[in-house]
Amino acid sequence: MDSLLKPLNPKKASFGRHETFALRYSWLTKGFQAFEKNKSIFSSDEATIELGVGKNMVNAIKYWLRASSMLLDSDEGLVVSELGERIFSEGGWDSYLEDETTLWLIHWQLATNAELATAWYWFFNCYHKAEFTSEDAAESLAGFVRNNLTGKHSERTVKNEVSMILRMYCPSNNNSKSIEESLDSPLTSLRLVAAVEDLHIYRSYGNLQSSLPIELIGYAANEIFNQRQIEYLPIADLMYGQKNGIALGSVFRLTESALLAKLENLVKAYPNIFQINETAGVNQLYRQENTTESLTFLSHYYQPTR
Repeated sequence: MDSLLKPLNPKKASFGRHETFALRYSWLTKGFQAFEKNKSIFSSDEATIELGVGKNMVNAIKYWLRASSMLLDSDEGLVVSELGERIFSEGGWDSYLEDETTLWLIHWQLATNAELATAWYWFFNCYHKAEFTSEDAAESLAGFVRNNLTGKHSERTVKNEVSMILRMYCPSNNNSKSIEESLDSPLTSLRLVAAVEDLHIYRSYGNLQSSLPIELIGYAANEIFNQRQIEYLPIADLMYGQKNGIALGSVFRLTESALLAKLENLVKAYPNIFQINETAGVNQLYRQENTTESLTFLSHYYQPTR
């Protein structure tokens, strides 16, 4: 079955496409609903009026919709994804981002889109330092690009991506700015990155992530199974990923024990789909039924009628 995941492709990478504008609360809703009404909105002279932003911000809104897979590139041009339609259409599951689960979902989509959000993919799947400076992270990302990607990528643009990630995920410790920044960058509420300003370092630790629902774990795991076309996954792979692969546990900044607990609860909720078995001393998640669409898990969360 199809998957929205876009794992690392050395020939396909993107940096700086957001034009230095971090994702803001209203942008996905505004941009998606405007596109549904007018498929040429992003190239239209009316875009700045319709969306209420400047031209560069119009481009940024389009970028974030594509990077989060709410809009997809196709042979016919840009089209809405089924995920985007379910979430952001008028009357959708959570078109105004009132549920934190939707923020977790957007985060997952960005962190698993190595083609359009390459730095986000790298930071959450491949960069495992719990404490770091922005300079250290920028150097590590530049080294990753040199060693794993082909083509020319401006080192300055690449390194600047780390600053954008920190802006989008790190809540400000300055009370005079915290409300405004929280409104502008919704992903800060996930608290996946924290600043220790007096030490000039950042922290991004594994945690229990109690607000992360089982249905989203099911959606994410099912997407990995679909993308890799396999019947089972070692739980260690789900935690840390294969080389440069998608790492569910790392993306959500779960501890090993927290990931295992989430997966055990997933098996309890969906025993006909998932099982955990030990093979040759290795704990593995098995998918016994591969016809369930990933969106089914999300529908069970947003429309709990089962």
